[in-house]
Amino acid sequence: MARVAVVTGGTAGIGLATAHLMASRGWSVAVIARDQGRLDAAAEALSAYGRPVLAISADVSDAGAVDAAAERIERELGPIRAWINNAMSTVVSPADRITPEEYRRVTETTYLSHVFGTLAALRHMRTRNRGAIVQVSSGLGIRAAPLQAPYCAAKFAVSGFTDSLRAELIHDGVDVTLSVVYLPAVNTPQFNWARTRTGHGQNAPDPVFDPRLCAEAIHHAIEHPRREVWVGRSSLLMAAAQAVAPGFADRKAAEAWESQLEDEPAPDRAGNLFEPVPGAVGIDGRFGERTKHTRSEFWTSRERDLLVLGLTGAAILGLSGLAAIARVPRRLIARR
Repeated sequence: MARVAVVTGGTAGIGLATAHLMASRGWSVAVIARDQGRLDAAAEALSAYGRPVLAISADVSDAGAVDAAAERIERELGPIRAWINNAMSTVVSPADRITPEEYRRVTETTYLSHVFGTLAALRHMRTRNRGAIVQVSSGLGIRAAPLQAPYCAAKFAVSGFTDSLRAELIHDGVDVTLSVVYLPAVNTPQFNWARTRTGHGQNAPDPVFDPRLCAEAIHHAIEHPRREVWVGRSSLLMAAAQAVAPGFADRKAAEAWESQLEDEPAPDRAGNLFEPVPGAVGIDGRFGERTKHTRSEFWTSRERDLLVLGLTGAAILGLSGLAAIARVPRRLIARR
């Protein structure tokens, strides 16, 4: 039976890179996005791998539309084995200059889209007691940065929702895996169409990584399910700093204000927050000269747990050794 993967936001950037990788490795792929022109282009490109492809126009902030898409995918491609929640939007602006409508929309597209996609997939996967759901998150969902308050808040919410649902699935004995993949700055077209209100265009701060690395990490989370995956050294360092020294992390985050903005002034953009920006875009953004092209720089929660276990074991052995020395009579130590 064909393996079927669904990618939301699958017509550009990380979503398109993931769709290509899944199709190249024998999966039938469905992509969900808003812009019909890019959906048609994605479907044509993905069909070259020789597997069935389905491109569906839907706004993933609409729960009914997402449910209908899942039903159609099951009917036309077959049982969904993997669902990747990748769609997002942001507003680059100081928090007090963002309107309530913009906060609501970013929440809908970046958080609720993950909720609706997860629940739509789970309705089908639960009956078969198998499947993998991947939440594409960000290092900003661990350590928030200035100028993207609604986006950071939405990504934090994705982790909370996923942790709660994972506990419910464990309780119910449902063998559907939930993974969260935390991403660094990535060379995608998103930086060209984010809504801005700073008088400058949005910049990708170094280090910048290849969308194809993110696709590899997502594919790994499907084939080798892990609770969490951190892509790129910057995501790992953000998680470590937030866990160990959050006050220091606050100060370092404050320094990220300028690095998120282009040097030259530019008109503010309406972006793709409420409507898609038309035109072909592809996988890569405009930061190719600064992009690190590694395909293997990601770490999983399994590796973290093994490291913690090893350090804990070493600490226990060290304390045991000190205790043993403490029990040796002083006269014997003196004779030595």
